[in-house]
Amino acid sequence: MSQAHQRISDAINAANAAGRTGLVPFITAGYPDKDKFIATLRAVAAAGDVVEVGVPFSDPMADGVTIQRSSHAAIESGVSLRWILDELTAAGDVGAPLVLMSYLNPLLAFGYPELAAAALKAGVCGFIVPDLPLEEGEELRAALAEQGLALIQLVTPATPAERIARLCAASQGFVYAVTIKGITGGAQAIPPEVTGYLDRVREAAGDVPVCAGFGVREAAQLKSLGAHAQGVIVGSALVEQLEAGNDPVAFLEALRPA
Repeated sequence: MSQAHQRISDAINAANAAGRTGLVPFITAGYPDKDKFIATLRAVAAAGDVVEVGVPFSDPMADGVTIQRSSHAAIESGVSLRWILDELTAAGDVGAPLVLMSYLNPLLAFGYPELAAAALKAGVCGFIVPDLPLEEGEELRAALAEQGLALIQLVTPATPAERIARLCAASQGFVYAVTIKGITGGAQAIPPEVTGYLDRVREAAGDVPVCAGFGVREAAQLKSLGAHAQGVIVGSALVEQLEAGNDPVAFLEALRPA
């Protein structure tokens, strides 16, 4: 049986084999309606290839105002890491591989070995931890590896080539290639030079898919980035659609190039 982290790569590779850029939608767990978390997750999973589920955190330093707002509202409604894992365990297969995006403190508080076991039971295939440097991640990486789970690494346009190579070598599932210098959800245009950067990341990543994220809002961006990365992550724009009460499936399907 393949390890859980392989489900992430397989889903993105399957999309590419079908002639599509892999689509990785992000939602904040329990937002905007805690009671509809699993229903929302299933809908988004039906339109995406892999789903990134955000664990609400009080100080999400890499995120813009949209995800900050959703995170704070989810915390106010009682959403926690343990609640998320319990809900996912009860729900069973939601239709797409799941990745949890969490800052480090909730993971530390949970305890790494218990976290990895509970995540596997819940159907989670990997984690993104934006405030965990590569050099400080060995303990979490080892605990996740025991359960076959990925620790997905992030690279940025400011990351030196040698460090990109090290981060890619340490990543499973996919490599998260941040497209802009800043936080999520920005309205600024993705700079044209990002295509060369993504090509360099792909070369360094080898067989591990590269997914581009931060600032993706339109079909034209997905098409452009998809020519240089195997997948594209859509976060703040989708959270805004959910916040407004719009259909997330219609939004995600409209991003697919015709």
